[in-house]
Amino acid sequence: MTPPAHPASRPLTLADISDLRAYERERDELRRRVIELKRLRRVSVGPIVTLTFENRTTVRFQVQEMARAERMLTDEQILQELEVYNRLLPGPGELSATLFLELTDAEALRRWLPALVGIERSIELRLGAGAEAGIVTSQAEVEHESHLTREETTAAVHYVRFVLSPDQIAAFDAGPATLAVGHPGYPAGAQGTVLPDATRAELVKDLRDS
Repeated sequence: MTPPAHPASRPLTLADISDLRAYERERDELRRRVIELKRLRRVSVGPIVTLTFENRTTVRFQVQEMARAERMLTDEQILQELEVYNRLLPGPGELSATLFLELTDAEALRRWLPALVGIERSIELRLGAGAEAGIVTSQAEVEHESHLTREETTAAVHYVRFVLSPDQIAAFDAGPATLAVGHPGYPAGAQGTVLPDATRAELVKDLRDS
């Protein structure tokens, strides 16, 4: 009998992580799959803000790549990585994303990092159209935020999640949905980006399967 599909929120365990030799055999195929997933799951808002919505496949890929790069050979090493990366998995009724500030030079870092303190709590998922749109505001991943965010500057990478009620999940499924940035230091994100239908359909899987 085929086992049931894993819920999106089930933490990754050692059994999900291939050893280095086995991973080399599957790496090309997994990379192709993740590239296609991220094409659907990556949304840019304005010129420098990008969110990539995570699921078990994208998170497993990150753990496997970290283990490969660092030549991790022991269970203890892998368990430490899993403790970190499992926090990126969406829980029931959640979307989880990595928030990137796409800053490519020192001048941009000096300009934007002090200006965007608090951006991890300022991303808006707008459900529906016009005045009737509901708004779900991002929540920061607390452990990550405690290490990287200070009062005077922020980090270029954040982990955030959106927690939706059953009614909000239904509204997201029906569409439209817009991702926007409600931070006063980033007016370019205020109008937001309407999620393509294919992206919204992909993310509904997270909300329904968690």
